[in-house]
Amino acid sequence: MPVLQPHDGLRTGQHYLAASPETVTWGRLPTPGSKPVLTIASGQTVTVDTVSHEGLMEDQGRDPVGYFGGHGVRTDDVLSDLADIAASDIVHTRGPDGPHVVTGPIHIEGARPGDVLKVEYLELLPRVPYGVVSSRHGLGSLAGERPVSPETGEPARIISQFCTADLDAPVPTATMAWGTGRRITFPLNPFMGLSGVTPGTETALNTIPPGRHGGNLDVRDLGLGSTMYLPVQVDGAGFYMGDPHFAQGNGEVSLTALEASLRTTVRLTVLSSADARPVAGALDGPFGETPAHWIAIGLDTDLDEAMRKCVREAVRILEQVADVPGHIAYLYLSAAGDFVVSQVVDEVKGVHCLIRKADFPAWA
Repeated sequence: MPVLQPHDGLRTGQHYLAASPETVTWGRLPTPGSKPVLTIASGQTVTVDTVSHEGLMEDQGRDPVGYFGGHGVRTDDVLSDLADIAASDIVHTRGPDGPHVVTGPIHIEGARPGDVLKVEYLELLPRVPYGVVSSRHGLGSLAGERPVSPETGEPARIISQFCTADLDAPVPTATMAWGTGRRITFPLNPFMGLSGVTPGTETALNTIPPGRHGGNLDVRDLGLGSTMYLPVQVDGAGFYMGDPHFAQGNGEVSLTALEASLRTTVRLTVLSSADARPVAGALDGPFGETPAHWIAIGLDTDLDEAMRKCVREAVRILEQVADVPGHIAYLYLSAAGDFVVSQVVDEVKGVHCLIRKADFPAWA
Protein backbone atom coordinates (compact mmCIF):
# COMPACT_ATOMS: atom_id res chain seq x y z
CA MET A 1 0.00 0.00 0.00
CA PRO A 2 1.36 3.45 -0.81
CA VAL A 3 2.02 5.61 2.24
CA LEU A 4 -0.36 8.59 2.44
CA GLN A 5 2.12 11.44 2.65
CA PRO A 6 0.75 14.99 3.17
CA HIS A 7 -1.15 16.32 0.13
CA ASP A 8 -0.88 12.95 -1.67
CA GLY A 9 -3.52 10.34 -2.33
CA LEU A 10 -7.28 10.30 -1.78
CA ARG A 11 -8.82 13.33 -0.05
CA THR A 12 -12.60 13.15 -0.27
CA GLY A 13 -13.58 16.11 1.92
CA GLN A 14 -14.58 19.53 0.65
CA HIS A 15 -11.60 20.83 2.62
CA TYR A 16 -8.24 19.26 3.42
CA LEU A 17 -6.15 19.91 6.53
CA ALA A 18 -2.60 18.58 6.58
CA ALA A 19 -0.67 17.97 9.79
CA SER A 20 2.35 20.25 10.11
CA PRO A 21 4.18 22.19 12.82
CA GLU A 22 1.82 25.09 11.99
CA THR A 23 -1.44 23.10 12.28
CA VAL A 24 -0.84 20.86 15.29
CA THR A 25 -0.38 21.14 19.02
CA TRP A 26 1.56 18.48 20.91
CA GLY A 27 0.38 17.40 24.33
CA ARG A 28 -2.05 20.27 24.93
CA LEU A 29 -5.54 21.06 23.67
CA PRO A 30 -6.46 24.36 22.00
CA THR A 31 -7.77 27.23 24.12
CA PRO A 32 -10.37 29.94 23.35
CA GLY A 33 -7.49 32.16 22.19
CA SER A 34 -6.03 29.60 19.75
CA LYS A 35 -5.97 30.75 16.15
CA PRO A 36 -8.01 28.46 13.86
CA VAL A 37 -5.97 26.58 11.26
CA LEU A 38 -9.05 26.17 9.02
CA THR A 39 -12.51 27.74 8.78
CA ILE A 40 -15.46 25.89 7.24
CA ALA A 41 -19.21 26.30 6.94
CA SER A 42 -21.57 24.16 9.00
CA GLY A 43 -22.38 20.91 7.23
CA GLN A 44 -19.20 20.80 5.18
CA THR A 45 -16.76 17.91 5.11
CA VAL A 46 -13.06 18.05 5.85
CA THR A 47 -10.30 15.49 5.39
CA VAL A 48 -7.78 15.73 8.21
CA ASP A 49 -4.34 14.15 8.38
CA THR A 50 -3.61 12.91 11.90
CA VAL A 51 -0.31 11.51 13.12
CA SER A 52 0.45 9.06 15.87
CA HIS A 53 2.91 10.10 18.55
CA GLU A 54 4.70 6.74 18.23
CA GLY A 55 8.17 7.29 16.80
CA LEU A 56 8.00 10.92 17.85
CA MET A 57 8.30 10.61 21.62
CA GLU A 58 11.45 11.64 23.46
CA ASP A 59 11.95 8.11 24.79
CA GLN A 60 12.11 7.03 21.14
CA GLY A 61 14.70 9.68 20.34
CA ARG A 62 12.24 12.18 18.82
CA ASP A 63 13.46 10.67 15.55
CA PRO A 64 10.75 8.78 13.63
CA VAL A 65 13.05 8.01 10.68
CA GLY A 66 15.58 6.39 12.99
CA TYR A 67 13.00 4.70 15.21
CA PHE A 68 10.97 3.13 12.42
CA GLY A 69 14.12 2.46 10.41
CA GLY A 70 15.20 0.24 13.30
CA HIS A 71 12.11 -1.85 12.56
CA GLY A 72 12.88 -2.14 8.86
CA VAL A 73 10.76 0.75 7.59
CA ARG A 74 12.30 2.58 4.64
CA THR A 75 12.87 6.32 5.02
CA ASP A 76 10.38 7.02 2.21
CA ASP A 77 7.73 5.08 4.14
CA VAL A 78 8.01 7.29 7.22
CA LEU A 79 5.47 10.12 7.15
CA SER A 80 7.17 13.39 6.26
CA ASP A 81 4.78 15.40 8.46
CA LEU A 82 5.77 13.28 11.46
CA ALA A 83 9.44 13.92 10.66
CA ASP A 84 8.76 17.65 10.23
CA ILE A 85 7.07 17.85 13.63
CA ALA A 86 9.98 15.97 15.22
CA ALA A 87 12.47 18.41 13.68
CA SER A 88 10.46 21.50 14.60
CA ASP A 89 10.91 23.75 17.60
CA ILE A 90 7.60 22.66 19.18
CA VAL A 91 8.23 22.39 22.91
CA HIS A 92 6.96 19.17 24.47
CA THR A 93 7.47 18.21 28.11
CA ARG A 94 6.21 14.82 29.21
CA GLY A 95 4.19 15.19 32.38
CA PRO A 96 2.57 18.59 32.03
CA ASP A 97 2.04 17.70 28.36
CA GLY A 98 0.28 14.58 27.11
CA PRO A 99 1.74 12.45 24.32
CA HIS A 100 -0.86 13.17 21.63
CA VAL A 101 -0.38 15.25 18.49
CA VAL A 102 -3.60 17.19 17.84
CA THR A 103 -4.55 18.58 14.40
CA GLY A 104 -6.68 21.74 14.64
CA PRO A 105 -8.54 23.74 15.78
CA ILE A 106 -11.13 23.99 12.98
CA HIS A 107 -13.53 26.94 13.20
CA ILE A 108 -17.10 26.12 12.14
CA GLU A 109 -19.00 29.24 11.13
CA GLY A 110 -21.99 30.06 13.31
CA ALA A 111 -21.12 27.79 16.22
CA ARG A 112 -21.79 29.41 19.60
CA PRO A 113 -21.68 28.20 23.21
CA GLY A 114 -24.94 26.38 23.90
CA ASP A 115 -24.99 24.81 20.43
CA VAL A 116 -24.10 21.19 19.71
CA LEU A 117 -21.47 20.06 17.21
CA LYS A 118 -22.43 16.95 15.25
CA VAL A 119 -19.36 15.01 14.08
CA GLU A 120 -19.91 12.29 11.47
CA TYR A 121 -16.98 9.94 10.78
CA LEU A 122 -17.18 9.32 7.02
CA GLU A 123 -13.78 7.82 6.22
CA LEU A 124 -10.80 6.48 8.20
CA LEU A 125 -7.87 5.65 5.92
CA PRO A 126 -4.64 4.15 7.30
CA ARG A 127 -1.71 6.30 6.22
CA VAL A 128 0.99 3.65 6.84
CA PRO A 129 1.05 -0.18 6.96
CA TYR A 130 2.49 -0.38 10.48
CA GLY A 131 1.93 0.77 14.06
CA VAL A 132 3.03 0.38 17.67
CA VAL A 133 1.48 -0.87 20.93
CA SER A 134 3.28 0.14 24.11
CA SER A 135 3.34 0.39 27.89
CA ARG A 136 5.41 3.14 29.41
CA HIS A 137 6.61 4.90 32.56
CA GLY A 138 4.80 2.83 35.17
CA LEU A 139 1.41 3.52 33.61
CA GLY A 140 -1.30 1.09 32.52
CA SER A 141 -3.79 -0.99 34.48
CA LEU A 142 -1.06 -3.14 36.09
CA ALA A 143 1.31 -0.31 37.00
CA GLY A 144 4.21 -1.62 39.08
CA GLU A 145 3.44 -5.20 38.05
CA ARG A 146 3.61 -5.01 34.25
CA PRO A 147 5.35 -4.61 31.87
CA VAL A 148 8.15 -7.08 32.67
CA SER A 149 11.33 -7.21 30.63
CA PRO A 150 11.66 -10.58 28.81
CA GLU A 151 15.44 -10.30 29.19
CA THR A 152 15.68 -9.60 32.92
CA GLY A 153 12.30 -10.66 34.31
CA GLU A 154 12.18 -7.32 36.12
CA PRO A 155 9.65 -4.48 35.72
CA ALA A 156 10.50 -2.38 32.66
CA ARG A 157 9.94 1.31 32.06
CA ILE A 158 9.08 0.85 28.40
CA ILE A 159 7.88 -2.14 26.40
CA SER A 160 6.82 -1.48 22.81
CA GLN A 161 5.70 -3.86 20.09
CA PHE A 162 6.06 -2.90 16.44
CA CYS A 163 3.23 -4.33 14.32
CA THR A 164 2.78 -4.70 10.59
CA ALA A 165 -0.60 -4.21 8.92
CA ASP A 166 -2.02 -6.01 5.89
CA LEU A 167 -4.26 -3.28 4.53
CA ASP A 168 -5.03 -5.09 1.26
CA ALA A 169 -6.56 -8.17 2.90
CA PRO A 170 -10.35 -8.67 2.53
CA VAL A 171 -10.48 -7.98 6.27
CA PRO A 172 -7.43 -5.79 7.06
CA THR A 173 -5.34 -7.20 9.89
CA ALA A 174 -2.37 -6.40 12.10
CA THR A 175 0.36 -8.84 13.11
CA MET A 176 2.50 -8.95 16.24
CA ALA A 177 5.58 -11.14 15.66
CA TRP A 178 8.22 -12.33 18.09
CA GLY A 179 10.72 -15.12 18.52
CA THR A 180 11.11 -17.56 15.65
CA GLY A 181 7.97 -17.67 13.58
CA ARG A 182 5.67 -16.73 16.48
CA ARG A 183 2.88 -14.30 15.69
CA ILE A 184 -0.59 -13.06 16.59
CA THR A 185 -2.92 -11.64 13.94
CA PHE A 186 -6.01 -9.57 14.74
CA PRO A 187 -8.48 -7.42 12.75
CA LEU A 188 -8.17 -3.67 12.34
CA ASN A 189 -10.94 -1.34 13.49
CA PRO A 190 -9.68 2.22 12.90
CA PHE A 191 -11.06 5.09 14.96
CA MET A 192 -9.96 8.41 16.38
CA GLY A 193 -8.97 8.04 20.02
CA LEU A 194 -9.18 11.79 20.50
CA SER A 195 -11.81 14.13 19.01
CA GLY A 196 -13.27 17.19 20.66
CA VAL A 197 -14.24 20.80 20.85
CA THR A 198 -12.10 23.50 22.41
CA PRO A 199 -12.69 23.68 26.18
CA GLY A 200 -13.77 27.02 27.59
CA THR A 201 -10.68 27.23 29.81
CA GLU A 202 -7.97 29.86 29.41
CA THR A 203 -5.29 27.36 30.44
CA ALA A 204 -4.52 24.69 27.83
CA LEU A 205 -5.57 21.27 29.08
CA ASN A 206 -3.33 18.22 28.92
CA THR A 207 -4.49 15.89 26.12
CA ILE A 208 -4.70 12.79 28.33
CA PRO A 209 -7.90 13.10 30.38
CA PRO A 210 -11.21 13.26 28.48
CA GLY A 211 -14.07 15.46 29.66
CA ARG A 212 -17.13 17.46 28.72
CA HIS A 213 -15.20 18.65 25.66
CA GLY A 214 -14.73 15.06 24.44
CA GLY A 215 -11.01 14.70 23.87
CA ASN A 216 -9.21 11.43 24.60
CA LEU A 217 -12.33 9.27 24.97
CA ASP A 218 -10.84 6.08 23.46
CA VAL A 219 -14.32 4.70 22.67
CA ARG A 220 -13.62 2.18 19.93
CA ASP A 221 -17.29 2.07 18.86
CA LEU A 222 -16.95 5.65 17.55
CA GLY A 223 -15.48 4.41 14.28
CA LEU A 224 -16.51 4.47 10.64
CA GLY A 225 -20.17 5.40 10.19
CA SER A 226 -20.61 6.64 13.74
CA THR A 227 -21.62 10.10 14.94
CA MET A 228 -20.56 12.04 18.03
CA TYR A 229 -22.34 15.03 19.55
CA LEU A 230 -20.43 17.57 21.65
CA PRO A 231 -21.63 20.69 23.51
CA VAL A 232 -19.95 23.75 22.01
CA GLN A 233 -18.00 25.80 24.56
CA VAL A 234 -16.37 28.57 22.48
CA ASP A 235 -17.32 30.52 19.36
CA GLY A 236 -16.56 28.45 16.28
CA ALA A 237 -16.41 25.20 18.33
CA GLY A 238 -12.66 24.76 17.70
CA PHE A 239 -12.80 21.11 16.61
CA TYR A 240 -9.65 18.97 16.61
CA MET A 241 -8.57 15.33 16.25
CA GLY A 242 -5.60 13.23 17.28
CA ASP A 243 -4.50 9.91 18.78
CA PRO A 244 -5.40 7.82 15.70
CA HIS A 245 -5.83 4.09 16.33
CA PHE A 246 -5.77 1.08 14.03
CA ALA A 247 -7.29 -1.18 16.71
CA GLN A 248 -7.99 -1.19 20.44
CA GLY A 249 -9.32 -3.65 22.98
CA ASN A 250 -11.93 -2.22 25.33
CA GLY A 251 -10.09 -1.10 28.46
CA GLU A 252 -6.83 -0.28 26.61
CA VAL A 253 -5.16 -2.00 29.55
CA SER A 254 -1.43 -1.75 28.76
CA LEU A 255 -1.62 2.01 28.10
CA THR A 256 -1.94 2.38 24.33
CA ALA A 257 -3.96 0.94 21.48
CA LEU A 258 -2.36 -0.06 18.17
CA GLU A 259 -1.23 3.50 17.51
CA ALA A 260 -0.91 4.46 13.84
CA SER A 261 -1.64 7.48 11.68
CA LEU A 262 -4.99 7.96 9.91
CA ARG A 263 -6.46 10.25 7.26
CA THR A 264 -9.96 10.94 8.58
CA THR A 265 -12.86 12.63 6.82
CA VAL A 266 -15.63 14.09 8.96
CA ARG A 267 -18.74 16.16 8.40
CA LEU A 268 -19.08 18.95 10.99
CA THR A 269 -22.57 20.35 11.52
CA VAL A 270 -23.71 22.95 14.05
CA LEU A 271 -27.06 22.20 15.72
CA SER A 272 -28.95 24.59 17.94
CA SER A 273 -29.92 23.13 21.30
CA ALA A 274 -33.50 22.90 20.01
CA ASP A 275 -32.44 21.07 16.84
CA ALA A 276 -30.21 18.72 18.83
CA ARG A 277 -32.87 17.76 21.36
CA PRO A 278 -34.68 15.11 19.22
CA VAL A 279 -31.42 13.23 18.53
CA ALA A 280 -29.35 13.93 21.66
CA GLY A 281 -31.67 15.38 24.30
CA ALA A 282 -30.37 18.05 26.68
CA LEU A 283 -26.71 17.32 26.05
CA ASP A 284 -24.01 18.23 28.58
CA GLY A 285 -21.13 16.03 27.45
CA PRO A 286 -20.05 13.68 24.66
CA PHE A 287 -22.72 11.37 23.26
CA GLY A 288 -22.43 8.99 20.33
CA GLU A 289 -24.50 6.90 18.01
CA THR A 290 -24.14 4.37 15.21
CA PRO A 291 -26.84 3.17 12.84
CA ALA A 292 -27.54 0.37 15.33
CA HIS A 293 -26.81 1.89 18.76
CA TRP A 294 -26.94 4.93 20.99
CA ILE A 295 -23.69 5.29 22.93
CA ALA A 296 -23.90 6.72 26.45
CA ILE A 297 -20.58 7.82 27.96
CA GLY A 298 -19.59 8.16 31.63
CA LEU A 299 -16.30 9.72 32.74
CA ASP A 300 -14.67 10.01 36.17
CA THR A 301 -11.34 9.46 37.90
CA ASP A 302 -13.09 6.68 39.87
CA LEU A 303 -14.21 3.74 37.72
CA ASP A 304 -17.24 3.02 39.92
CA GLU A 305 -18.39 6.62 39.58
CA ALA A 306 -17.76 6.53 35.82
CA MET A 307 -20.11 3.54 35.71
CA ARG A 308 -22.77 5.37 37.71
CA LYS A 309 -22.48 8.41 35.44
CA CYS A 310 -22.82 6.18 32.38
CA VAL A 311 -25.99 4.60 33.79
CA ARG A 312 -27.45 8.06 34.49
CA GLU A 313 -26.55 9.18 30.97
CA ALA A 314 -28.10 6.04 29.44
CA VAL A 315 -31.30 6.66 31.38
CA ARG A 316 -31.28 10.30 30.21
CA ILE A 317 -30.92 9.26 26.58
CA LEU A 318 -33.79 6.80 26.80
CA GLU A 319 -36.00 9.37 28.55
CA GLN A 320 -35.24 12.29 26.26
CA VAL A 321 -34.57 10.62 22.90
CA ALA A 322 -36.60 7.39 23.00
CA ASP A 323 -39.42 8.74 25.22
CA VAL A 324 -39.10 5.91 27.76
CA PRO A 325 -40.11 6.56 31.40
CA GLY A 326 -37.09 6.67 33.68
CA HIS A 327 -38.07 3.68 35.80
CA ILE A 328 -38.61 1.55 32.68
CA ALA A 329 -35.31 2.78 31.19
CA TYR A 330 -33.39 1.80 34.34
CA LEU A 331 -34.83 -1.71 34.35
CA TYR A 332 -34.37 -2.12 30.58
CA LEU A 333 -30.68 -1.24 30.88
CA SER A 334 -30.23 -3.95 33.50
CA ALA A 335 -31.80 -6.48 31.13
CA ALA A 336 -30.37 -5.40 27.78
CA GLY A 337 -27.90 -2.51 28.01
CA ASP A 338 -24.30 -3.38 27.15
CA PHE A 339 -21.97 -1.50 29.52
CA VAL A 340 -18.29 -1.60 28.56
CA VAL A 341 -15.13 -0.23 30.17
CA SER A 342 -13.79 2.06 27.43
CA GLN A 343 -10.41 2.76 29.00
CA VAL A 344 -8.76 2.83 32.44
CA VAL A 345 -5.42 4.49 31.59
CA ASP A 346 -6.23 8.15 30.89
CA GLU A 347 -6.46 9.48 34.48
CA VAL A 348 -10.18 10.04 33.87
CA LYS A 349 -11.62 6.58 33.29
CA GLY A 350 -14.40 5.82 30.83
CA VAL A 351 -17.42 3.54 30.62
CA HIS A 352 -19.76 3.51 27.66
CA CYS A 353 -23.08 1.78 27.08
CA LEU A 354 -24.37 0.44 23.77
CA ILE A 355 -28.16 0.72 23.59
CA ARG A 356 -29.79 -1.13 20.69
CA LYS A 357 -32.07 1.17 18.71
CA ALA A 358 -33.90 -1.87 17.29
CA ASP A 359 -35.37 -2.57 20.74
CA PHE A 360 -37.49 0.59 20.43
CA PRO A 361 -40.30 0.40 17.85
CA ALA A 362 -40.09 4.04 16.82
CA TRP A 363 -36.39 3.60 15.96
CA ALA A 364 -36.39 0.06 14.56
